[in-house]
Amino acid sequence: METEMQRFGTSEEDDEDMGLDVKEEGEHDEDDDEKNSTSTMVGVDGVLVTSNRTNNRFQHQHQQQFQDQLTPQGGGQRRCRPTEEKERTKIRERQRRAITAKILAGLRRHGNYNLRVRADINDVIAALAREAGWVVLPDGTTFPSRSQGVRPAAGASTTVVNSPTSLPLQQNQAASLRGISSTCPIGMNDEACQMKGLYVPSSSAYDTSAITHSQSYHMLGVEVDDQDDPIIGVSVDTVGGRQVDMRSKLQERDFAGTPCVPVYVLLPLGAINMKCELVDPDNLLKQLRVLKSINVDGVMIDCWWGIVEAHVPQEYNWKGYKRLFQMVRELKLKLQVVMSFHECGGNVGDDVCIPLPHWVAEIGRSNPDIFFTDRSGRHNPECLSWGIDKERVLRGRTASEVYFDYMRSFRVEFDEYFVDGTISMIEIGLGPCGELRYPSNPVKHGWRYPGVGEFQCYDRYMLKNLTKAAETRGHSFWARGPENAGSYNSRPHETGFFCNGGDYDSYYGRFFLNWYSQFLTNHGDRVLSLAKFAFEGTFITTKLPGIHWWYKTASHAAELTAGFYNPSNRDGYAPVMEMLKKHGVALNFTLAQMGISDPHMDSSEALEDPDGLAWQVMNAAWDSCIPVISENSLPCLDKVSYNHVLEKAKPLNDLDGRHYSAFTYRRLGPLLMEPHNIMEFELFIKRMHGL
Repeated sequence: METEMQRFGTSEEDDEDMGLDVKEEGEHDEDDDEKNSTSTMVGVDGVLVTSNRTNNRFQHQHQQQFQDQLTPQGGGQRRCRPTEEKERTKIRERQRRAITAKILAGLRRHGNYNLRVRADINDVIAALAREAGWVVLPDGTTFPSRSQGVRPAAGASTTVVNSPTSLPLQQNQAASLRGISSTCPIGMNDEACQMKGLYVPSSSAYDTSAITHSQSYHMLGVEVDDQDDPIIGVSVDTVGGRQVDMRSKLQERDFAGTPCVPVYVLLPLGAINMKCELVDPDNLLKQLRVLKSINVDGVMIDCWWGIVEAHVPQEYNWKGYKRLFQMVRELKLKLQVVMSFHECGGNVGDDVCIPLPHWVAEIGRSNPDIFFTDRSGRHNPECLSWGIDKERVLRGRTASEVYFDYMRSFRVEFDEYFVDGTISMIEIGLGPCGELRYPSNPVKHGWRYPGVGEFQCYDRYMLKNLTKAAETRGHSFWARGPENAGSYNSRPHETGFFCNGGDYDSYYGRFFLNWYSQFLTNHGDRVLSLAKFAFEGTFITTKLPGIHWWYKTASHAAELTAGFYNPSNRDGYAPVMEMLKKHGVALNFTLAQMGISDPHMDSSEALEDPDGLAWQVMNAAWDSCIPVISENSLPCLDKVSYNHVLEKAKPLNDLDGRHYSAFTYRRLGPLLMEPHNIMEFELFIKRMHGL
């Protein structure tokens, strides 16, 4: 039997190691139709060989002889595998599964792959194919993207053969392609070769200045052989124990000639300390020079109310910002400045703590109702309640007057930067995290994704306004918040207010939600009117949040608690757009990175729809002729993330040619400055610029 097994080139153990199914007792041979059908064999050289019926009979006879030798004399059934052999197979299978689990964990942690918790090898193959630019359907059908070729017809069996002659490599054609480039070896060490998605932009295809290209990399300590034609895609495979460079020949979407979208980089939260001093100016200057060398348009910086007016009302300290702005102007970069009237710290991504001014905190200790308050009476000092916008409770000033005095002081102090155009945009913070929304999901109060959050209308100033509105409607008993809206971490179906057919759609529910959302719009209208007066002639924007969880439910519960009356039967963003259009203010909408979700968040049961929300908000803005700028919500360092931003910034099938007016990258730091990351970022900038 061993001789016969060797003659056929395999063994029982080899069959198991290759993952082949070994038949047990009681299994039957193939049907007669299968015996007579045409079979296909793969030769040693990989050529497909089709056998005729004569060959089939000959093969069947040999197989029958081989089977007769394996079959005992006394019967026609196959020998049963011993129990020990089955146990060895189970052990090998467990070992394979353990290795697979480690591979999946490593890719999920270090490779920026969006793999589900129970991912298998099919998910890994699909992720690798998508990264290479292929389209993988849920049923496993795989074909090149639109830019690579034509999608195969349903049911068709095709074989794709990549050869050097299948891609035109003439010099004039290669210059026009963004996803294809001539591939020549480039010197890099083994560690660099092991990096996933390492891309070295080609100076001939992308750069307007080869000198600038080489200088930016030498500042980062990256050596590029000038005699080689740099490649834009390198993938590494192992064949026979040797690492082999597999040149990427997949064409991506060509963004050459598309509208230019300026790219800004948000500076670190701790760039200015609590004494209003610039932190580590030498290192920051070095990083700014790198950004300038790769053609970043400018930087964005938060001007913190808690730093500038920290101790005494109307005494402003702009010292650190003056030095920073001077550095930026000398490098001929543009500035986007955020008027940040909120607290920094306690939210996702906050690595420093910048509270509200000390004199405001002192007022809050004696009158905590100047802060937003939830149903349990917990106060949130992240920002001031909108209920005091017209209440003189801040040392004789209203909150609106405090905001205006701060903005006017900034405009006077930095007048020269407005005159010479260094400051290109002012963003007005209107709530927590600088966004126009209620602080309905504070982490410090125990909220965790994807909880619906809680209404924030229980300070005495907002309750006073609610009482007045209820009395005006003739229903004084409506002067209360919902009593069955659950808690911060409730799900919609667990509450009587947000569930399908719940009280959110009752007469009282519609009254309350209309008042709650109108209060948000009124606050934005009030502050932006003052900002327009303080920064006359300057491009102004404000930020809206992307609250996409529970978007697929009827109530849109998380949006309701945040102040956007946007259930499935109502457009809750239209009133906000009307308000922005009234003041000529642009919209900054944080980009929710679909398919690149936060690995720490479980979105399987959140019924979220980031794409649907983005489509609604951005189309509402564009239909009102409001410019749209955006920024990334999660770290963005690899090609997959950048391609996602590019597709959102410049929609391919938008008949009106609408696109972002600018994009802000969050944020500058040591990770972005790593050589392979900064090179990938440079390629992204050039594509955003339409080069």
